[in-house]
Amino acid sequence: MKLQKGEKLLFIGDSVTDCERAKPEGEELPGSLGNGYVSFVDGLLQAVYPDLGVRVVNKGINGHTVRDLKSRWQEDVLEQKPDWLAVMIGINDVWRQYDTPFITDEHVSIEEYEKTLRKLVTEAETSVKKIVLLSPFYLEPNEKDLMRRTMDEYGQVVKKIAKDTGCLFIDTQAAFNKVLEDLYPAALAWDRVHPSTAGHMVLARSFLNEIGFDWNQT
Repeated sequence: MKLQKGEKLLFIGDSVTDCERAKPEGEELPGSLGNGYVSFVDGLLQAVYPDLGVRVVNKGINGHTVRDLKSRWQEDVLEQKPDWLAVMIGINDVWRQYDTPFITDEHVSIEEYEKTLRKLVTEAETSVKKIVLLSPFYLEPNEKDLMRRTMDEYGQVVKKIAKDTGCLFIDTQAAFNKVLEDLYPAALAWDRVHPSTAGHMVLARSFLNEIGFDWNQT
């Protein structure tokens, strides 16, 4: 298990991370972590590793892009002083290009996306023990679908940044692809973006596997 006793684990991202979490702090009170993968990670850490006392914080906000993360990075990440930081952003950066194609000022190009995310990682890596980067995803099994193809390209950017900066990387698209071999996309996300309980469990499981969670821990 890579997490150590008393460490603070902060998640930041968009609606997939947010999941109706309490604002502004996203911790302490019942339901404060939301009803998605962040809460599942916290619950399993408490149930299986109660001795570690890991503090989990949720800083996801609905609709956010990497631009929004940039504007709140100082307050919501750096000033929080986490030991571990998990970042999943990019879905809206891509989605806005397809659901609002004519509102181009809301579109985040892949060049801007890479430049901004890389800068944020660089700013945080000096004070954070470890950063985990999760790729954005789109629950469409057809790789030739335009939005799926673009999402994959942004996911490759995340993978590249993780490799360049020594961050841990989680390919969430690959994790979902495995489940999509047997389930229709709507079973995991009605709009192919916002996961069901099972979809969030896929994310939680992928994250916990990456940090060395022992599923046979007694």
